[in-house]
Amino acid sequence: MKKLINTFRKQSFSRRYAPHEENAPLLAMQDISVHYETGLVLDHINFDLTPGTAVAVVGPNGAGKTTLFKVIAGILDPGEGIVQVSGHEPGGHTCIAYVPQRSTVDWTFPATVADVVMMGRINKMGPFLWPQKEDWDVVQRSLDFVNLSAYAKRQISELSGGQQQRMFMARALAQEAELMLLDEPFNGLDVPAQEKILEILATLKLQNVTVMISMHDLRMAAEQFDRVMLLNKELLGFGVPEEVFTRDLLLKAYQGHLHFVEGEFDTLAVGDDCCEGEQHEYH
Repeated sequence: MKKLINTFRKQSFSRRYAPHEENAPLLAMQDISVHYETGLVLDHINFDLTPGTAVAVVGPNGAGKTTLFKVIAGILDPGEGIVQVSGHEPGGHTCIAYVPQRSTVDWTFPATVADVVMMGRINKMGPFLWPQKEDWDVVQRSLDFVNLSAYAKRQISELSGGQQQRMFMARALAQEAELMLLDEPFNGLDVPAQEKILEILATLKLQNVTVMISMHDLRMAAEQFDRVMLLNKELLGFGVPEEVFTRDLLLKAYQGHLHFVEGEFDTLAVGDDCCEGEQHEYH
């Protein structure tokens, strides 16, 4: 276990504690720009978030959604601008949890579900990095919350896609995260698995946890989330779905990959190849 914890600690983006400034936004992005060798990825991004907000981040592939999350988490330094979490740089917080896309995870890694959830306790442990009873109690409660207690001793490779996603959400809960960043958690999941995650998110909102989720499904974004963020390198819109999912803004974001079909009562926006074979629609 100690070797496993040390392995994950090397990947941890949060290594010290920072106090929260009273009256400061939970998250403030000020004029953030990121450049890769291939070109501009994020272009002067500005927005604030308050506690308990559920935000769906949508946009085509290559829009900068994953980059945005890595900047917020403190994994990636922006080339320009300032990121503050409760008044401080994100690297000084243990309250931010970043859940990457499942496709980026090595599922052959020899770890149980409980081991992975315990990774969320790293910055809560003492200098010897050995879990105490209190830590295991938190892990158990986190697994209970996502309905995975029966799978605690299973190897992570034995889980379904939906269970894997809920395991990482349990790790974020064990971390006592106040801001969760979930990168495309619904990809490849069937409807029942998606609904279970949505139920967990609804409960987190009641506990004042702020969540940002990147996704391609515009209809789900509009129906299930308080606010939506439309991104394609620049921030094209951020607010309630009715204000952001307009014909003009959607066309600007998706360009030739989005088509509008007029119906008897409303208009349906249908995407084609911008989502790697997936389609998404919004009424």
